[in-house]
Amino acid sequence: MRNRGREGGAALCPQPPSGLRRAVPKAPSGRLTGSFGADASRRMRRCGDAPFVREVSSRRDLKQFIRFPFSLYRGHPCWIPPLVIDELHTLAPDKNPAFEHCDARYWLAYKDGKIAGRIAGIINRRYIEAWGNNYARFGWVDFVDDAEIASLLFRTFEQWAMEEGMAGVHGPLGFTDMDHEGMLVEGFDELGTAATIYNHPYYPRHLESLGYRKDVDWLEFEIRVPTEIPDKAERVERIVKQKLGVRVLEAENAKQILPYARELFDVLNQAFTPLYAFVPLTDRQVNTYVRQYFSFIKPDYTKILLDADGRVAGFVIGMPSLSRALQKAAGRLLPFGLVHLLAAMRKPKSIDLYLGAIRPDLQGKGADALLMTEMTRSAIANGIVSAESNIELEDNVRVQGHWKYYETRQHKRRRCYIKKWA
Repeated sequence: MRNRGREGGAALCPQPPSGLRRAVPKAPSGRLTGSFGADASRRMRRCGDAPFVREVSSRRDLKQFIRFPFSLYRGHPCWIPPLVIDELHTLAPDKNPAFEHCDARYWLAYKDGKIAGRIAGIINRRYIEAWGNNYARFGWVDFVDDAEIASLLFRTFEQWAMEEGMAGVHGPLGFTDMDHEGMLVEGFDELGTAATIYNHPYYPRHLESLGYRKDVDWLEFEIRVPTEIPDKAERVERIVKQKLGVRVLEAENAKQILPYARELFDVLNQAFTPLYAFVPLTDRQVNTYVRQYFSFIKPDYTKILLDADGRVAGFVIGMPSLSRALQKAAGRLLPFGLVHLLAAMRKPKSIDLYLGAIRPDLQGKGADALLMTEMTRSAIANGIVSAESNIELEDNVRVQGHWKYYETRQHKRRRCYIKKWA
């Protein structure tokens, strides 16, 4: 789950040394640079029948950008199609509040008159200010198995990053830590999840041939749900509740969880701040996530820990697996996509762990174990057979320690790549 670092946050990474904080290149933020009609002179044009790259410059182009992987992975048993409406909301500057501090450009590669690849370039200026790394990030990268196409895409992206004053690039990453990140490098025959990227096995090979190297890896686990809570886990639960004076919120519906939603994100921002590439979410971003997703939240798989004053001390959020339903929906809610998704929510056999965090003052005191015990209890009661951890950093010892009481299988690995030139 996106509790990928220490017990409290997204990735296990040391805080950036203050002495390494460089000046942030000055440029207007909130741009989809050259978007929807401008900057045509910077595009790569076709030369005869040679492959070429063209910048996304219209809403029609953006829809083609979003739809490209649907053709690339058509019929693939492991790829999970995103909802097109969600992709539009993320990539359109008028929909995504991250554009208040991010610049972005999108490119499509063409070969033989057909789209052969895509890539997004993002400069998150709040990341640069927080971490002191003048890095652009790439995401939404897909391409056919063709070295020339891969090279064209990444050369175009890198040239833009250089012109913007960047010292390097890394990815796959999104606008925020809530977006998909990490390129799959192991587990290509495993079913994907709604929260992660699936890609063909040839992607890493092409990136490494272009000079990209590993920056960090995430692991993913399949966890088998036990038939009963271990006695030791129940003892730990009782001790933690008594020692810390905490309790788990008992909610029967999403409406009862909603009042705590913004406080959950406050805890997330506190817990995730020192972790890999994280940038605290703004109020507008938090409001957007609450509006988009909290009406669908399932109380059985949303565990919120409250302290003696009734404040949020930690949380973990899971959801019924939507992988097969999203495959059936094929990117659309209508006419039948919503029917498939609602059916998947009713009687799931598997859940995905999406997000979790513990308030810094309670980390290392057993609060996380308490939450996982409560989650397991609900899973057993509802007949859940297995859970997907989603991404956890490979040196994430504390979070992976949760699974020592469970039958698990480490079945996927994904990577953030980096390339520096300064």
